[in-house]
Amino acid sequence: MKIGDLARLTGCQVETIRYYEREGILPEPARSAANYRLYSEAHAERLGFIRHCRALDMTLGEIRSLLDYHDHPEQPCHEADALIDEHLAHVESRIAQLQALKQALVKLRARCNGESAASDCGILNELARPLEAKELPGTESGSAHVPGAHRGV
Repeated sequence: MKIGDLARLTGCQVETIRYYEREGILPEPARSAANYRLYSEAHAERLGFIRHCRALDMTLGEIRSLLDYHDHPEQPCHEADALIDEHLAHVESRIAQLQALKQALVKLRARCNGESAASDCGILNELARPLEAKELPGTESGSAHVPGAHRGV
């Protein structure tokens, strides 16, 4: 099947398929006489595995490791268990950061009732105030951005 067929079959964008090939997690397909990529059912199955991992917000490094375990079934599965345990701990940390972020936003929202001019807006005035690192919600490093919260890959 051609790349467009694989994209339709798996619900994955053509550019993403090419990216996974460049990253080495999806093997390069054979080529036709006209130099078209020719994918097999094995490519579709592997792409399904990758997309399932991405749906669980796994990094390419994590996916690469899981694919290695998958491709070498004689390996003990406790390493895959450990990878998932580590990913779960990361997710729990992000949840705590998001909860702290939510509380900070609720507190900020409470500063304004929407009945004043923008010059007297409690939200805008609070955001204009210099912020100390210790005031940033949910972080120890001084960055209030929660990694992975806005990813669309």
